[in-house]
Parts: sequence; C-alpha cells; structure tokens
Amino acid sequence: MQLTTPEDFKRVIEAALLAAPAPLAVADLRRLFESDPGGDFVRRLLEDLRAEWSGRGVELVQLSSGWRFQTRPEYQVFVDRLKEERPPRYSRAVLETLAIIAYRQPVTRGDIEDIRGVAVSPNVLKTLESRGWIDVVGHRDTPGRPALFATTRRFLDDLGLRSLTELPALTEIERIMDLVDTKEIEAAAAAATEKEL
Repeated sequence: MQLTTPEDFKRVIEAALLAAPAPLAVADLRRLFESDPGGDFVRRLLEDLRAEWSGRGVELVQLSSGWRFQTRPEYQVFVDRLKEERPPRYSRAVLETLAIIAYRQPVTRGDIEDIRGVAVSPNVLKTLESRGWIDVVGHRDTPGRPALFATTRRFLDDLGLRSLTELPALTEIERIMDLVDTKEIEAAAAAATEKEL
C-alpha cells in the first residue's frame, strides 16, 4: 500500500492504536513507516484523530507511556456488564499503601508504616508489585539499605493519567475512602439484619 497523503498516514496510526494492547509512544508510531515522517507530523495526526473521535463512545487519550483508545468514562459502566471477570477488590491496607507511595514517593516500607501507624504486610507490597503499579527504584543510604518504592508508568496508564501531577487532591482521596467505609458498614449491617429475619 502506497502512503501518499496525511490521511493515509493517519489511518495507519489509527489501525495500530486500535490493535495495540498497550499505549504506543510517538517513537513507536514513527516506526510504522518505511521513512520516518517525524515526531511533529505524527503528533499533528494524533491530534487530528483525537478531534475525529470526539463525541463518540471511545476517545483517543495521551497517557504517561503513550497514546491509546479507551472507552469514555461515562460509557464504562455499560461495557463493564460484558466482562466475565470482576475487577479485583483491594483491601483498605493495599489502597492506603498505594496512596502513600503515589503521593510521597519514593518511600521505604518504614516510611509507609510511620504514616499508616501500623506494620505493612509483605503481601500488600507484593500485591501492588504484581499488579505492576509499584516498583523498587533504589535503596535509601541508611543502615540496612531499605528498598525505595515508587509508582510505575503502568500505574499512571491504568488510572488514565499522564503524570503524577494529575492525581486528585489528598482531600478527595480521603473523602472517597470515607465513602467506601460507609458503604461497607451499611452492607454489613444489611446482611446482619437479613440473617436475623
């Protein structure tokens, strides 16, 4: 196939993004073509594609590791009904640990324990590492050389963020955690009431 117009190049990029299992960086998209069209040209085509897809159920977004098509948030609830498996549910300890790492990184396990006020189970860190959301980025230069944990690009991609500066304010996170606690308490109370009846 001969690519002669910007529209031809744009369709190749669109096809690659729709077929890709993970976000693609501009450098990856440039490798699609025999002769390199240049980063500025590819970025302009990406912006054109983003405009073309606006107003649809799917949008083109730029994340920390590249570009991808994703379901618009307002339609995700409908798409989720087709999923066979349910998304994993994480304990409060896992979520608190992730929040501490995200907002205070890089941190050691001891730093996390100081902030939370309780010991951090190795399973909590293993859960976050196996999900690909955190990684060891070095060691603190203190006795014992404890590992320093930080979030990964996958964490940002999974949350639909380009950088850590896009994280919600800590007050918003606290409000959400309080809502989760309230719902869990209400669900437990409802279940206890049903057992009594």
